[in-house]
Amino acid sequence: MAAINWFPGHMHKARKDIADIMPHMDIIIEVLDARIPFSSENPLIPALRGDTPCIKLLNKTDLADPQLTERWVAALEQKQGVKALPISKKNPEQIRQLLTLAESLLPDRNLDLRPIRAVIMGIPNVGKSTLINTMSGRTIAKTGNEAGVTKAQQKIKLDNGIILTDTPGFLWPKLNPPSCGFRLAATGAIKDTVFDYIDIALFTAEYLLRAYPEALKARYGIAELPETDLEVLELIGVRRGCTRKGGSVELQKVSSILITELRAGLLGPITLETPEMTLVEEELAKKEEAERARLKEENDRMRRLRARKNRK
Repeated sequence: MAAINWFPGHMHKARKDIADIMPHMDIIIEVLDARIPFSSENPLIPALRGDTPCIKLLNKTDLADPQLTERWVAALEQKQGVKALPISKKNPEQIRQLLTLAESLLPDRNLDLRPIRAVIMGIPNVGKSTLINTMSGRTIAKTGNEAGVTKAQQKIKLDNGIILTDTPGFLWPKLNPPSCGFRLAATGAIKDTVFDYIDIALFTAEYLLRAYPEALKARYGIAELPETDLEVLELIGVRRGCTRKGGSVELQKVSSILITELRAGLLGPITLETPEMTLVEEELAKKEEAERARLKEENDRMRRLRARKNRK
């Protein structure tokens, strides 16, 4: 499967704009997708953040595996200065807890004299705009079930005195490990025109076979699961009538069904990664990156040697 990358021009601008305002912020609020807390956590933010307190919001917990959400909260809070809060738009009271948590991170601040300046950021389609509207009690931020709705920064004054700077969702130039790109695509953080549905469905089916076999059985009426991701898609295709004359399965059609139903939570609460799994992936990605750097250095050295010989 080809690696997925999506970094349009407005995301590059968003990154630069956030870097400009970061030194003036008291608190950073990063909205994560509870189904993919690692893949939706922007690796560029630690460098931008410095020592500024950070609240990680695990949004869409109604779609995520509750046991894994608890484990992710514990894993995220191991980082210095980070608090994690699971939330869902179905529970507005959870969202409003954020305001109290933000105040608790700056206990000595007199809000009457100096309001808390917070910046909220997150990947595309993570639900950031819906959260802002809930916190403010009115429709301020434009919402939409697609990646890349917010295009520019805006300042919002909340009732408790917090001044919130909303920022456009942005990804990063290289999605690494590559599996992050597939999970982001599966959950809707990347525009559907950027990837191949069949690749994403195969990736998803392979994971569900290992981690949530009973969810597959229950959703698609499968008594006994096959062994491979392709066989899973073909079986779902037969169950859903996605077949051509002669009985072959329309893989594009069944792939769209699987991804659409996963995003809607119709397979039940599912989390696509665990803390332990992502640690292994991260370590492997570092080794592969180091090997690519070594090969590049070796190739560069050989080119320099050949150039010297040609000059003689």
